[in-house]
This record gives sequence, C-alpha cells and structure tokens, in this order.
Amino acid sequence: MNVERVSELYREILIEIGEDPEREGLQKTPERAAKALEFLTKGYHIKPDEVINDAIFKSEVNNMIIVRDIEIFSMCEHHMLPFFGRCHVGYIPNNEILGVSKLARVVELFARRLQIQERLTSQIAQVIFDTIAPEGVGVVIECRHLCMMMRGVEKQNSVMTTSSVLGSFHNETATRAEFLSLIARDIM
Repeated sequence: MNVERVSELYREILIEIGEDPEREGLQKTPERAAKALEFLTKGYHIKPDEVINDAIFKSEVNNMIIVRDIEIFSMCEHHMLPFFGRCHVGYIPNNEILGVSKLARVVELFARRLQIQERLTSQIAQVIFDTIAPEGVGVVIECRHLCMMMRGVEKQNSVMTTSSVLGSFHNETATRAEFLSLIARDIM
C-alpha cells in the first residue's frame, strides 16, 4: 500500500466533510489513518502457507482439538467499519496437527482484509481443511458490527453468528453437536 498516496486521500476526505486538515488536532491524522488502514488490511500481503510455515506435525491423536475465544477484529467491506468478536476453531486430525498458535494466525490473516463475516468464517475453515486434511473442521464466529450499531438500524446489542463445518463436522450430526456443545457458553 502506498501510505503517502492514501494519506493524501484522507486529507481530501477531511476537506470534503468540512474539516480543516491544518488545524492542530488533524495535522497528522491523514498519515496516522493511512498507517492504521495499512495495518488493518495487512492480510492481503500474507499467504496462509507463510503463516503456517513449518508448524504441521505428525500425530496419532484423533480427538477433537478446539481453540475457543480467539479475538477477532476486521472491517466490513460494505462500509469499511469495524466488526469484532470471537472465533472458535475445532478440528479432528487425520495424522497431522497444526501448531496451536497457527490457528489464531490463520484467523488473523483473513480478518485483516475487508470482509464479510460469512466469507471470513468459510476461509478459515477451508484453509485448515486444505492444509492438514483433517477428518473435519468447524469454525464459529460471533461478532458485533459497527455498521449495524453506529448507523443504519442502530442495534447496539446485536451479535451475528456464522459457522462453517466441513468433513465430519458437516456429515456427522454427533460430531457437529459435540463441537457446538464444547464451545457453548453465554453469548457476548
């Protein structure tokens, strides 16, 4: 991303909304906003295999592995406003496991793009499924969307929940039910 060019664009936006980009509080805002946008969209410049690296390990384990409550921050592609919440990832290995931190890194990779929550959920599940070919994968994301809270319908207590289930999590009711019961708890 060209931070200098994006800074210029933010300066133009400030002028268009009736602000003076030269006033004390706004003098460095265009550059700060451009750097923030660069950080919030860094997922475009990282590939899943770079994040996973060599953290795939052989394992005889065939129990369900779950990482709950992975914090998630992303930006809605429709309004470029944040959405935030929690992601729960589970899978049943088939001779290979991922290093536990890599699950959170995969979540972060796709969250750091302009997104819709539905696609984000599917992308996380699909990368895990494609990378280690587990028996099954389940991903559930619960988020609050500022585009619904600050504008539009202005519903401050709404929480969107999405899920993506692949393999045995999709095909076997008992497996899906076990995953959902293990991540169950009070909603945000």
